[in-house]
Amino acid sequence: MFPRRLILAAAALALLAAPVRAQTAPPVVDPAWVAAHEAFLAGDALRGRGSATHDEAVAAAYVASQFQGFGLKPAPGMDGYTQTAPVVRTTPSATGNLAIGGMVLSRGGGLGLLSGGDAAMRGPVEVFTGTNPATLPESEIVMITPPEGPAVGGWINAAYRRGSRLVILRETATLRDAVARASSARPTVALAGAEARPPLTVLVVPTAIYDRMALMPGTGAVWAPGPAHIEETVTTNAIGWLPGTDPDAGVILIAAHLDHLGVRADGTIMHGANDDASGVTAVLELARALSHGEPHRRGILFVAYGSEEVGGLGSHWFGDHPPVPLSDIVANLAIEMIGAQDPNMPDGVMMMTGFERSTLGAALRDQGALIAPDLYPEQNFFERSDNYQLAVRGVVAHTISGWAVTPTYHTAGDDIANLDIPFMTRAIQSLVAPLRWLADSDFRPDWTPGGRPERR
Repeated sequence: MFPRRLILAAAALALLAAPVRAQTAPPVVDPAWVAAHEAFLAGDALRGRGSATHDEAVAAAYVASQFQGFGLKPAPGMDGYTQTAPVVRTTPSATGNLAIGGMVLSRGGGLGLLSGGDAAMRGPVEVFTGTNPATLPESEIVMITPPEGPAVGGWINAAYRRGSRLVILRETATLRDAVARASSARPTVALAGAEARPPLTVLVVPTAIYDRMALMPGTGAVWAPGPAHIEETVTTNAIGWLPGTDPDAGVILIAAHLDHLGVRADGTIMHGANDDASGVTAVLELARALSHGEPHRRGILFVAYGSEEVGGLGSHWFGDHPPVPLSDIVANLAIEMIGAQDPNMPDGVMMMTGFERSTLGAALRDQGALIAPDLYPEQNFFERSDNYQLAVRGVVAHTISGWAVTPTYHTAGDDIANLDIPFMTRAIQSLVAPLRWLADSDFRPDWTPGGRPERR
């Protein structure tokens, strides 16, 4: 028989060894963790994580602390887990006049303002009658008849990317409701300093008046806003770094955006549980999973961007100030709105924007990722998320989503009660093994012919 003290010593050693063995077991995404992240990020305390606000900064601090707790390191050249970008917030006046030809329309007299800078505008008007925002003209002042529904955001973003500074929209029911909900216009946020881009003013014109104005193509327009309130602030990116073993193998970038719409003028919190607390939750759980076990061959950057909702400002800043050379980034996977299942997709499957533009999607799907091509190419989702800021710089970059046209998009209904936590959990879990494979393999995705977007 063994002496009792040896038996006790052996038992103690077994207890000490057990946690080590548990830590090396393949990680499983737990719905309780998914729900816990959502409870904080999309709870009342963060007040909708408005772009470039203190609430966004708190969300970034939470993500940064999680990265640190998972054992991730600060990214190369950084001494912490957050990256800030200087921005200017412009709160427009409640007054202003739009004149086209001999017609004048005023705030409070039928003219709606969705966003606006402080600059007056004067110049010729381009009247766009097409149905594809990818074909919008490069014009400082453009009139657009958008489709009914929330897709109008894609049109506005497309016009901004093409250099528009004043967008005049034909009123829809969605736009009329958006203007009616706001007692003052939503502040415009733009990068400051050398990266500054002119702020965008978006006006909404009643249909009958718009139709009369649209009959005067090439006519000069004059926008005369009242005095605006301007303040300097910052937007915040949270960044965690999982070093690889081979510095020549490249880097993978996994990202989502922190911000949402904040608090409406009537006091309603726009929680953004799906858009995009769900994506940030996925980034956090993928960071937890991929940081377990042996180091990967490739380094992995995990990023939560600020100010996506006001023009992708956080990802734009990251693209211009990357902690690793962009040429080292093998692939970028952005995750947005995976909180609900699209009823038009196979059970449990997410869509990847621009699937056919590169070889990345097919390779990840072959490794078990629950992804499929985008069902809504006419919505131009590929250009409407943070992946685009990297794609136009040459990085193979895509976004995956659950239900990109969910009825709760940019409504007060985008809250925790309307999330599908089991779907989210399965979706995140399906990405773990394919991303492990990508981090350890020699595979490098390429753009397919014509797939790489041109930077405008």
